[in-house]
Amino acid sequence: MNVADSRRVAAALEEQGYAPTRIADEADVIVLNTCVVRQSAEDKAYGRLNSLKPVKVKRPETVINLMGCLVGIKGHEKLKQAFPMVDVFSPPSDPGPLIAHLTQDESKAQEDAATSRRFAFMDGELALPDDERGFLVSAFVPVVLGCSHACTFCIIPYKRGIERSRPVGDILAEARSLVAQGVKEITLLGQIVDRYGVDIPDGPSLAGLMRILHDVEGLERIRFLTSHPNWMTTELLETVAELPKVMPHIEVPVQAGDDNVLANMKREYTADDYRRLVAEIRARIPRVSVATDIIVGFPGETETQFQRTYDLLAELKLDVAHLARYSTRPGTVADRRIPDDVSDEEKWARFRALEELQAGIAAEINARYLGEPVEVLFEEKVRGRWRGRTPTNKLVFVESDDDLRGKALPVTITWTGPWSMQGALSAFARELIPLNAAATPG
Repeated sequence: MNVADSRRVAAALEEQGYAPTRIADEADVIVLNTCVVRQSAEDKAYGRLNSLKPVKVKRPETVINLMGCLVGIKGHEKLKQAFPMVDVFSPPSDPGPLIAHLTQDESKAQEDAATSRRFAFMDGELALPDDERGFLVSAFVPVVLGCSHACTFCIIPYKRGIERSRPVGDILAEARSLVAQGVKEITLLGQIVDRYGVDIPDGPSLAGLMRILHDVEGLERIRFLTSHPNWMTTELLETVAELPKVMPHIEVPVQAGDDNVLANMKREYTADDYRRLVAEIRARIPRVSVATDIIVGFPGETETQFQRTYDLLAELKLDVAHLARYSTRPGTVADRRIPDDVSDEEKWARFRALEELQAGIAAEINARYLGEPVEVLFEEKVRGRWRGRTPTNKLVFVESDDDLRGKALPVTITWTGPWSMQGALSAFARELIPLNAAATPG
């Protein structure tokens, strides 16, 4: 979501005549887009803010914009006192305060329209500037902003506001614009993406939205995340199975495998509910991959309760498990009501146990691809090899001197590991590549 927000602000800055630079010391405008979903992310944001103080001292005219969840939606007076060198504070997904500030400054200064102006992002990707159009293959498209569910561990509802579905027309226009700039794949985003349209009377559901986007000419792949077990419907699963452009990959967090821990998290389902959902996903979508999120060391989690999470992951054998150690987020229900009584050492031990388990599971699943032909959409060249993803979101590397960016080609898998695979272009794939295709510099 932050990547999408950064791209949106970058696009707004380009409309004002700014061009990107990756060197903060050279920038006329610096946007620091922040995340506070974990303590480590918040600490990083404060560190980056402090690193900007010398820039402001050296070039006082530099405009510094603090954006995102660190600012939130409820004011920023404490931040303003702590970081007086920040000129503009912007809530998540809103470029308005920055653009208003810049427009006001320019009207006073009567700047020459030909003056070269540059901006830099400290975090996040840029919004398809002129020199990158045609190079971005996959892009994020937010469809649900904010969240109203309020899991007890989550700060997002307090920082990004209540749940709001974007109008279909806006989403469709954004998708078409991205495709026109060379994007082949879009990922629809929401804190609970399955709830798209719930707040819009007579509007389409997420399944209906995907059917609309499926008709966008030039769009080759559609993904969506993140789902919530309680809102993943049979209609949605059948739509994924039916529409060729919608990839067979489901991200649906379980967070824990113990029912009491799930209740304390306010997840509103049980471990058996999750088991049944995974079984339905696999029954309705052929060759689907399933990813989950798990938090270890939630307040009050005993060794026995953690073992239930471990056993659930071992039983379901999911393709990916995104793991996190619980960290207190001030303002959340868990912070106010449940003491953080699991030691950091124990959290790390549980994290590593799941990490080792999942490495074995992923290695076993990926080994089934060995020697198999798969379609890979190539995104970029990294250290001399092309990187792309299969429909099931498996990371694949291929060596080739041809320009594969943006091409979906058949690849034979030659090596597999838990986190990625390697492959070779099939003879048919090589015939599809134009003879004059030049390799893009890595």
